[in-house]
Amino acid sequence: MIANRKDVRDWMFRGLLFEAEAEEYRKAGIRVGADAFESEQMLLEEELAPFSLGLRNEARQMSRLYALLYCFENSVRSLIKERLEDLYGADWWEKRVQKSVKKFAESRQEDAIKNSWLEGQRKDPISFVQFGHLADIITSNMNWEKFSDLIPSQHWLRQRMEELEKVRNFIAHNRILQPTEFRRVEMYIQDWNRVVGL
Repeated sequence: MIANRKDVRDWMFRGLLFEAEAEEYRKAGIRVGADAFESEQMLLEEELAPFSLGLRNEARQMSRLYALLYCFENSVRSLIKERLEDLYGADWWEKRVQKSVKKFAESRQEDAIKNSWLEGQRKDPISFVQFGHLADIITSNMNWEKFSDLIPSQHWLRQRMEELEKVRNFIAHNRILQPTEFRRVEMYIQDWNRVVGL
């Protein structure tokens, strides 16, 4: 047992020494270890290489907007789930989501489990609702008072969600947006983040 302790202590000490030395190298501008971002970029370049330069440039441009919308949509899902789960417990989905939305999501969830080769997230029913359903859940008569302290008005929410849903669908069908449209999307999401405190 003493040998094991010594081995563990030596291993930990070597790790600490390495980290201290690696930090000195980093400060001097020398790269230490693998750069995951750079590796991902190289893999992406390789995968996109067969396509025209114009298509690759458009894809890169739109990927930024996709990432922004992905984060926005999933932050709205998280807000709904966290707030309603805090107030109503683990069965918030059953208690606080409209029957039509539940039915839609559960149908999509069943289909994903039965008929898909994809192994993505399949357990959380809120991940199966459509983008527009998110506003429906928040603004429903049974839930609005639970979100009205964060969101200025139902109209404010619906207006932004409807505009962002159009953009989301545009992107999902691989269409390119104009720079002014990028700025509008960014503005709507910045508004949301400011209002909900992100």
